[in-house]
Amino acid sequence: MFNSTSNGNRKGVPDWLNSSLWSSSTPPPPSSPKSSPNDVVPPRAVKSTSKTAEESTYDPPAPAQEQAQATITAPPTAAIRPDPPKVEAQDPLVTSRRYYSIDEDDDEENGARSYNDATAAAVPASSAAEDISWQAQLLQELSRKVINMGELRRLASQGIPDGAGIRSTVWKLLLGYLPCDRSIWSSELAKKRSQYDHFKEELLMNPSEITRRLEKSSPKSDESDGEDKGFLSRSEITQGDHPLSLGKTSIWNQFFQDTEVIEQIDRDVKRTHPDMNFFSGDSSFAKSNQDALRDILIIFAKLNPGIRYVQGMNEILAPLFYVFINDPSEENAVSAEADTFFCFVELLSGFRDHFCQKLDNSVVGIRSTITRLSLLLKEHDEELWRHLDITTKVNPQFYAFRWITLLLTQEFNFADSLLIWDTLLSDPEGPQETLLRICCAMLMIIRRRLLAGDFTSNLKLLQHYPPTNIRHLLYVANKLRTHPAC
Repeated sequence: MFNSTSNGNRKGVPDWLNSSLWSSSTPPPPSSPKSSPNDVVPPRAVKSTSKTAEESTYDPPAPAQEQAQATITAPPTAAIRPDPPKVEAQDPLVTSRRYYSIDEDDDEENGARSYNDATAAAVPASSAAEDISWQAQLLQELSRKVINMGELRRLASQGIPDGAGIRSTVWKLLLGYLPCDRSIWSSELAKKRSQYDHFKEELLMNPSEITRRLEKSSPKSDESDGEDKGFLSRSEITQGDHPLSLGKTSIWNQFFQDTEVIEQIDRDVKRTHPDMNFFSGDSSFAKSNQDALRDILIIFAKLNPGIRYVQGMNEILAPLFYVFINDPSEENAVSAEADTFFCFVELLSGFRDHFCQKLDNSVVGIRSTITRLSLLLKEHDEELWRHLDITTKVNPQFYAFRWITLLLTQEFNFADSLLIWDTLLSDPEGPQETLLRICCAMLMIIRRRLLAGDFTSNLKLLQHYPPTNIRHLLYVANKLRTHPAC
């Protein structure tokens, strides 16, 4: 655990947390607007705490996805479709790899030791070569007849490159939607997609249409004259078919009970990532994406009456749908809604207890999970834990509730969230343990600011988490697993 001295010397902090690799003096960013981090989809939660690229940016040692994308070709089985319509000024999946913001305090704490010119110039070249090799390894693994999930998890945990539909395919494998055996992919996908079509037909139909179809399928419908066709006589309307029926089996009673949930879903879907034209706006493209999210959430709510819909599920659903509909395979993109539904169910199965209010105070509820985060921080940095928990009395629920329930989708920009999810989904222990380590790392890498702050400043900082180097964050989180506290 940390034992920082009173004069600010970081002698007791492990070297792997303070490596100069993450806080070197950086060259000014390119003048082209395409390289500016301000063109990346801005984080919803970060407002006044955001820093400009001129204040603190750094080109990390392992990105340069752009060069790699130009070199790696798509798997031979993928049918390439034309690029989707441009809905953003700059694709967040491309720009996110360059110029991450770093907290200015990290520069102070790490001594701001900078690379010499020769070393700095060598980093991008080696990174590009490593990146090409890394994508090639992933594509090679995905082309195997039977995929080695252990190797795939290892590769994916470092972040999945954009392009060639790699992330879409890997996420489906990591979530168990696709089996390891490639030979049965087609049959499994066809079965699941057909099942989802059946769900839509059965669960999204209003009672009037159900009654109309039942009447149409009745033998009497053929004998009815044209004037009466399509209507039931009063004597034929059962108690369950009557719109004013309060019976538990009444389709109308259930319809009216669902209305409140559907209205909440409608409101939340329209608020999903308002800074991205992909999800918001008046274009037909955005409307169709909103409709897909809405249908998925309604079907999930109806199939899971114990949980139904809880506010915030739309934020967890959004990254899945975005990744799947941008698959370069036309067949996969067309079926993105069905694939997203089943992957959403799989992902939520590991966190569903967090959305059940009756379980909040149980050992599997959200409060228990937040307590585990607090204990993890105490284990690795007791000084920081004591300052937050005892001195300033910042209750972890004030910030960690959103971090955990929304899987960090609101703390970082959209592109960085995808990188974090690559790591979350690839962990063989399950996403929850990795999520807690990342949350703990988020606290540790801004520890100096937290130790210097009071209740008000710390709460504001944690509820509006500052931009940070995502690769450094994931590096520190991984070290919490490999370097247990002394």
